[in-house]
Amino acid sequence: MPVKFSKVLIPQPRSKFIKVRCPDCGNEQVVFSHAAMVVRCLVCGRVLAEPTGGKARLAGHVVKILE
Repeated sequence: MPVKFSKVLIPQPRSKFIKVRCPDCGNEQVVFSHAAMVVRCLVCGRVLAEPTGGKARLAGHVVKILE
C-alpha cells in the first residue's frame, strides 16, 4: 500500500510593497505595508506612511499593490 503524503501548506507573508501617490505633489513612491518608520515623500516631504505597530497608516492614494 503506497504511503500518502499530505500537502504541506507554506504560509504566505501578509506584508506587501505598495505604490502610493502623494496627495500634494503627485509623486509616486513605493512604500512597505508594515513600515516601522515614518515614510516621507521624496519630492515635497509630506508624510506618506506612519507606523502603527502593525500595518502602516497610509496618507496617500494607493496606486498599485506590488506582488
